[in-house]
Amino acid sequence: MKVDILYEDEDLIVCVKPYGMPAQGDKSRDTDLLSYLKSYIFEKEKMDGEPYLALIHRLDRPVGGIMVFARNQKAAADLSDQVQDGTMVKYYQAVLTGQLPEEAGVLEDYLLRDGKTNTSRPVKKGTKGAKKASLEYEVLDEMETDNGILSYVLIRLHTGRHHQIRVQMAARGAGVYGDTKYNPLFKGIKGSYQQIALFATRLEFAHPVTGEHMVFKAEPEGEAFDVMDLDEF
Repeated sequence: MKVDILYEDEDLIVCVKPYGMPAQGDKSRDTDLLSYLKSYIFEKEKMDGEPYLALIHRLDRPVGGIMVFARNQKAAADLSDQVQDGTMVKYYQAVLTGQLPEEAGVLEDYLLRDGKTNTSRPVKKGTKGAKKASLEYEVLDEMETDNGILSYVLIRLHTGRHHQIRVQMAARGAGVYGDTKYNPLFKGIKGSYQQIALFATRLEFAHPVTGEHMVFKAEPEGEAFDVMDLDEF
């Protein structure tokens, strides 16, 4: 599986994670992006030992899109701080099976993660272990199909909770297209690592050493997004 490298220097590397590839090693033992990039750096720079590379943020396995990795501890600490304080800006594109309440807005929920089932769900504020989840969205397009309305949306994350976008959208009756975990239209379909129509399309952050404002963009590809060009699904 080929990985598109968007930028690299001695402090960081930015790439597009293919859908279906884990961001880091998991129980499947399939090739993961972190290991792939370490091998890439090792071979390119003809290193004697394993290169340092730190995972700064994650994308779910069925989700593709832009990710940044740190190549040293200083860069890792700085980029992690940007994630924590919200100055690292993340935008996603998604196709939803349904309509959201307004053409644009902010969604806020409290999500509780279940480690046994690897799922999250909305709960009441004050629930033990629940974390606040917030995002803003804009509906870019809508299409009527034989099975209902599809919505094409741009999303900016304010927080980075477990499965946040997938859970918050499904909770409003507009689940992500192809999502076998949260969208009832696709539950029960085999192949949990199939592509879903959710893509990390834009990433902004300050370079951890130079301070330069860096912006990276990529457009989604694949069958899950091609559905917006079809008359039915």
